[in-house]
Amino acid sequence: MRAYPFLRVALTEMQVQKAVVAQELGSVSPAIEATISSLLPDTAVSQVSHAEFKTMTAGARAIVRTGEFTPYANIILIAGVVF
Repeated sequence: MRAYPFLRVALTEMQVQKAVVAQELGSVSPAIEATISSLLPDTAVSQVSHAEFKTMTAGARAIVRTGEFTPYANIILIAGVVF
């Protein structure tokens, strides 16, 4: 799970309001799903179909490629402004 060192660092710099993952993640990799939940214990994590997830990325402000190769292991972080 190469993505999660980056996610841990990113979460120290962001005020994440909610997150989105593909529904398929739970069946493909329950361990990654559990890791995401543990890293975002007070954040609502919604699940959408992979097709809807891809559509949602069109509005992304930034995309970080971490090298994680597990299918459906992507996450959308919806963040506010901290000040």
